[in-house]
Amino acid sequence: MTAPDTVRDALAATAARFAAAGVDEPRADAELLLAHVLETDRIGLVVRAREPVPAASAARLEDLVRRREAREPVFQLVGRREFWSFDVAVDRRVLCPRPESELLVETVVALAPDARRILDCGTGSGALAAALARELPRAEIVASDCSAEALAVASANLARLAPRVRLVRATWLTAFRPGSFEVIVSNPPYIPSATLARLAPEVRDFEPPAALDGGPDGLAAIRELLGSAKHVLRPGGRLVMELGAGQGPAAQALAARGGWPAAETRVDAAGIERVLVARCGEGEDG
Repeated sequence: MTAPDTVRDALAATAARFAAAGVDEPRADAELLLAHVLETDRIGLVVRAREPVPAASAARLEDLVRRREAREPVFQLVGRREFWSFDVAVDRRVLCPRPESELLVETVVALAPDARRILDCGTGSGALAAALARELPRAEIVASDCSAEALAVASANLARLAPRVRLVRATWLTAFRPGSFEVIVSNPPYIPSATLARLAPEVRDFEPPAALDGGPDGLAAIRELLGSAKHVLRPGGRLVMELGAGQGPAAQALAARGGWPAAETRVDAAGIERVLVARCGEGEDG
């Protein structure tokens, strides 16, 4: 791509290439990449619309545009994604945090504002743990993951965003004693195995399969957490989990069969049952 004359020209040309490549939000991605190489923001692009793009920036942009045309995720290209009003570093080792996952934070803050010990189980990038640490400064937050690579990403993010969060390498809840937490929050893998191949290339080819694959029915990890969380929670404690679209009824049925006395779902901005809240009985011995 020849270096465009102006920022405005570069933005238009990049958006057109992304549209031709089938990128979902060509204009938004073009703005994000151009702002990245120019070390500015979207407002800066407007202010500098008539300025020429420096040759070095144009070369960096061309490299990123080619990679985005190959459907490499835009947030991996810039190395960050905003979550809960702060930037989280992301790469291929972790699932990129999605806006709908902010409902997990909202739910925990609303239901358990006085919680003293909270576990983010399967923390990935550490985004949920960081948000909870900021919103609930009196709580002790623990973040766990079975992946050493994910924990390396989470460690770097949390050192910058929420250094008091403690990291633990663990497969689900196996490392924790009974009655350890008042809240367990998790965004587990919930995509049915057979549908992974039909995901968008950005997800299918560039995000860790272990963070996506929920087993044959998509409920394997949800089933695991519902089966073990009661033993790790304190009496009256809550398990707050993200769900895939359409999984609300099945998750509530699993909770009922697992002996949870109360389970309900919360809907996201799109009206999807996105979060399951299951609560232990007050008199239960974790």
